[in-house]
Parts: sequence; structure tokens; C-alpha cells
Amino acid sequence: MKFEWRYLGESPIKLRSFLKQQYVSRRLLAKIRHEGGQILVDGKEGRTVDKINKQQIVTLILPAEHGRKTDLVPSYVPIDVLYEDRDLLVVNKPPHLTSVPSQLYRDDSLVNRVCGYYAVRNYQGLIPHIVSRLDRDTSGLVLFAKHRYAHALLDVSMQQHEIHKQYLALATGRFAKQSEFDITTPIGRAPNSLFKRQVDVNGQEASTHFKCLKSGVLGSLLLVQPLTGRTHQIRVHCASIGHPLLGDTMYGGDLSNGLTRQALHCYQLSFKHPLTKKDMTFTAPLAVDMSDYTKNI
Repeated sequence: MKFEWRYLGESPIKLRSFLKQQYVSRRLLAKIRHEGGQILVDGKEGRTVDKINKQQIVTLILPAEHGRKTDLVPSYVPIDVLYEDRDLLVVNKPPHLTSVPSQLYRDDSLVNRVCGYYAVRNYQGLIPHIVSRLDRDTSGLVLFAKHRYAHALLDVSMQQHEIHKQYLALATGRFAKQSEFDITTPIGRAPNSLFKRQVDVNGQEASTHFKCLKSGVLGSLLLVQPLTGRTHQIRVHCASIGHPLLGDTMYGGDLSNGLTRQALHCYQLSFKHPLTKKDMTFTAPLAVDMSDYTKNI
């Protein structure tokens, strides 16, 4: 896979410094050096210590990817692909599926299924790079980078809070329709648990914006935008005000009326494409269980 840039600076600059400006990390440079990639300046092999001048063309050729992730067991269960190009893959994850393999779910996670998707299409030298993962029982949009360089650029976007997600959630109890509010209480680990979180004055800053779309005797449909990215943030914040998500037994929600998981769905994903710089926005319809429940509110 090849990427090209023209250097437009007035003063000479070291090739290494120019590549750093393009968010090419030292780790990626090492992979290129040792695994068969190339760095070219005007079509000739370039050294990172050499200087480049205005109008010179820098070409980065990525090697085929291999290593630990090639031990993934492909799963050939079909995936719901909403978008794909050379650099990105956007998938609508069903509920009850882990995002990444674990000891309990080694052979069938979303990453395993993307690996199988690549294998069926004979994508050579590519491995899945998950960018935005979801809890096992949360459904909705998940973003993948298709190569190391796109992953590095999207990591920068994540750190700069330039990847935005909105969720649809079903919470217990009533809210005033069209009401909007923020919860800004910090979140930390719950004692004696590896997974559970709680509101904790000594925890990490957390902020979530809520808007009620529909409310009735069976609960409320909320549009939710987390402004920070803490583990279980939406679930903890809803529980903290006495409105746990329906089906979220970890935080006090009830399993009822066909819901067998926390009623949370990543509905919208917005970001700037890391290579083309085009604004991208995707939406995914509610999973069947949440959709059916919402009709009865």
C-alpha cells in the first residue's frame, strides 16, 4: 500500500521530521525497515537522516502485515458492512457479540468476523485494526482501520476528540419529552470488581449529554452523546440518577419485555477521513429488540 506527499516547505527538512509531521511513528518506520516496506524520495530509496527539499515527492510503501494478529481464527459469520474503502471499514455490530477475542470468546468476536470477511475477499497482507469498540451487549457502529497508517491517524483523531459517537438508549422511568441535560460526575472502578464502574469523586472526569426522544410507562428512549470516553460511561451515568438502562442487570436495570441485554445502541459515528480529510457520518438502525420495545413505549 502506497502513500505520497509533496514537500512544500521553504527550508530543507530531515526526512524523519517530515514523516513525523504525517504521523508516521517510529514504530511504523521500524516495521517498514524490517518487514519489507520502502521510503522513497523522488522514486529513490531515502534515508530518514537525509534532508529533503521543496517540491520533492516522498513515497511510503507499507509492508504486508503479519505477527500476533495473524493467529486470529477467522469466523465466517456474515457482517453488516455499512462502508468500506482502501483505508476504512465501518460495521454494524449485533448485540451479544464481543468486539475483540477473549478467553471466553476466542473464535467468534467482531474482529474474528472481519478477519473472515478479509479472507473470503482474498485481502492480502491486511489484518483488522479496531478503532472504536463496543461492549459485548451494545449494538451499533464500529470503526476499523484497514492498515497501520490509517490506525495511527485515527488514534490521533481519538486523542483530539475528533471522532464523535451518538447512542440510542432505553432507560427505566419517565423523562419530560424533549428535555435535555448533562451529567458530569466522575467515574472510577467499583471496589472488588474488574469490570464494574461507579460514580466516584476521585475517579476520572466524565461528561454525557442526554436528550429524551420518547417517554412512557415502559421507559424512555434517549439520544446520548458521551463527551468523554470512560468505560461504561453511559450505563453508570444513567444508573447514578436512578434511571438504569433497561436490561442492564450490572447497574440495576431489569430484563423484561424481550430485552435480554443492556438497551444501548451506537447510532451515529462522525469523523474526518484520515487520508482524504472528507467529513464522514454514518448511522445504523436500532437492533430488532430495541426497535420492537420502542414501539410500545
